[in-house]
Amino acid sequence: MTQNYLKELNEAQRQAVVNTEGPALVIAGAGAGKTRVLTYRIVHLLQKGIPAHRILALTFTNKAAREMKDRITRIAGPDITRHLWMGTFHSIFARILRTEGPRLGYKPNFTIYDSSDSKSLVRTIIRELNLDDNIYKAGMISARISTAKNNLITASMYSANSSLQEHDKMNRMPMLADIYRNYAARCFKSNAMDFDDLLLNTNILLRDFPEVLALYQSRFQYILVDEYQDTNYSQYLIIRKLAEGHKNICVVGDDAQSIYSFRGARIENILEFKNDYPDYKLYKLEQNYRSTQTIVNAANSIIANNEGQIRKIVFSENERGEKLQVLQALTDSEEGFNIASDIFDKRFSMRLLWSDFAILYRTNAQSRIFEETLRKKNIPYKIYGGLSFYERKEIKDILAYFRMVINPDDEEALKRTINYPKRGIGDTTVKKIFELAEQFRVTPWQIISGESGYIQQFNQGAVNKLTAYAELIGNFRSFNDDKDAYTLAREIALATGITRELREGRSPEEVSRYENFEELLNGIKVFSESAEANGEASDLEAYISSVSLLTDQDNEKEEDRDKVTLMTMHSAKGLEFKLVYIAGMEDTLFPSPMSAGNPRELEEERRLFYVAVTRAQKLATLSYALNRYKWGNLERCAPSRFIREIDRKFLEYPQSGGKTVRARNHGLMENQDTAIEAPRHDSPPRGFRKVSYPAAGREFSRQSFSATEFAEGDIVTHERFGRGEIINIEGEPPNTTATVEFENNGRKKLLLRFARLSKL
Repeated sequence: MTQNYLKELNEAQRQAVVNTEGPALVIAGAGAGKTRVLTYRIVHLLQKGIPAHRILALTFTNKAAREMKDRITRIAGPDITRHLWMGTFHSIFARILRTEGPRLGYKPNFTIYDSSDSKSLVRTIIRELNLDDNIYKAGMISARISTAKNNLITASMYSANSSLQEHDKMNRMPMLADIYRNYAARCFKSNAMDFDDLLLNTNILLRDFPEVLALYQSRFQYILVDEYQDTNYSQYLIIRKLAEGHKNICVVGDDAQSIYSFRGARIENILEFKNDYPDYKLYKLEQNYRSTQTIVNAANSIIANNEGQIRKIVFSENERGEKLQVLQALTDSEEGFNIASDIFDKRFSMRLLWSDFAILYRTNAQSRIFEETLRKKNIPYKIYGGLSFYERKEIKDILAYFRMVINPDDEEALKRTINYPKRGIGDTTVKKIFELAEQFRVTPWQIISGESGYIQQFNQGAVNKLTAYAELIGNFRSFNDDKDAYTLAREIALATGITRELREGRSPEEVSRYENFEELLNGIKVFSESAEANGEASDLEAYISSVSLLTDQDNEKEEDRDKVTLMTMHSAKGLEFKLVYIAGMEDTLFPSPMSAGNPRELEEERRLFYVAVTRAQKLATLSYALNRYKWGNLERCAPSRFIREIDRKFLEYPQSGGKTVRARNHGLMENQDTAIEAPRHDSPPRGFRKVSYPAAGREFSRQSFSATEFAEGDIVTHERFGRGEIINIEGEPPNTTATVEFENNGRKKLLLRFARLSKL
């Protein structure tokens, strides 16, 4: 192993790599090469002779762990790299719990429930307790339980906490503690943990078993943590405890990109690192290798408005680049049309791929308009963070069989497989199985398999069907130790009839399900071959462990790659694109109205904007609409305060066809009119025609009307709302609005150019 890797680093990166002893905080600005620093710091430790198994590296995504491991392997070789403890928080702690879990009463083959499994179980418990599912919503309850676990509040602690009980009563959910208690008990009986349990149980393990804590403190001589600003309280405590042994802890992150407080992330973890480790060394990576100088400077001017931060000055030596473009649209529909048109134009004029473009927005609901406009222009797109490959029904069904083979006590897997494909076991029989299991304190599998003797409480027809199912699972279990994941998976698919059922489908949806199933088997084949080549476990249990903790970034298919990406700003963190459009830049959308009165939350919204802008390599475009539909009403909007916070010299308001419109100072610039880009209407929406407003010197796609036709007090009729009276008119064309009091539909505020009002 040579030290050539050090020549690839700038001086700041090099210092962060070679100074390996003691606590270290590496503050890495966006695009500053933090992954390279983490990777080469590990390489440097290996070069110094530190055994690989003494190094623990924690990441937030499998993709990040895989990229780092691949880089290290190219330098150090696979024989060394395979012994590193490197992976996501959840995968590393799951590995520890598979060894140490029996101390907490779990078997090593425990199942890991994903969010849909958790919600399904919560839904079942709500139904069993005869609670109103309109009040006790499964998603809300699951989130509440997750928050409790990440604050190390167990079910018994939750029940004993009077303030939590009072909070639940005020929210009309006094039975939440009972749901949590039932949920925890059912997971334990199923020998299952959800994602939050992996953290909670690791904390309990290290707290209650000093010998286990001492073992792992001694083992991990060097600890490295990626994206430290995203750690929650539970993760923070585990890291702190493990680092107490050798105190060689290096955390890498950027407080300016701390945007996940809604998931429990605590920015205090990185801001207060200096208090946790007073003898720490601080390294700042301030050179951005991703973006142009203009984008970096604009981002600096954004984040400078935050008080709570570790100050740094990020710079770029890339080309100066174009200013951030600001697009104004009259409505949210026009905003979608403008952005789609701009993408279409730039893709061909700049000779780019569709995948070079991304549209970012604050909430998922905003994607609808962009989906519609992109489809109209035949622009291929993908929604990032949509339904994961492993969340599709046909995939979850076959994975449930795999889970039953590994852990037959898994109740959620049993419910999915017991009558799929159909074998005549109805809902009434399944309900009785679970009732008997609860009554006699055994697992549903012990009922079905005959272990408990209670199967005789069913009629002979049901007994025969249940026994056949149990024997089927039992046969698969007997092969589990002798066959690799692919061989056994294929046999399960054939023997259960899943292959036949999926193959027989003829509709496009059914064909797609079969293709997904085929893709799953291909993936298992690759896993088996790769594991065997690396001397790792290649059985079904190892495969299930690997897919239980995958993220959307791990599930991208090849055919999805050359498409425009649509995603929320939160989902964009860690990614980069040549051109980025940040849509919905309005004060009623972004920053979120919920943060308006809270300085702490407003600072997080600003960090989110910083993250969005710094995803762009070549060009960032900010877009807003002057009017947006909300609950069926068209409401006036003001440009986001965040646009005003950017240094004006980094912004440009483009012209279209030599024509500009005076912005009339919509709060963007004080005492200054601004040239705003006219939307390109090479293909106006159906039902509209271009009408020129000479005074504004700009064309707008609109319905023909004259604002002077209407006055306050006019009686009008609307094709949808009926008869009404105009009680107020405001604004100048083309943004004139009328407030109308309709006889049967109440008060509505309408943009006259769209309203189709007729005067009576």
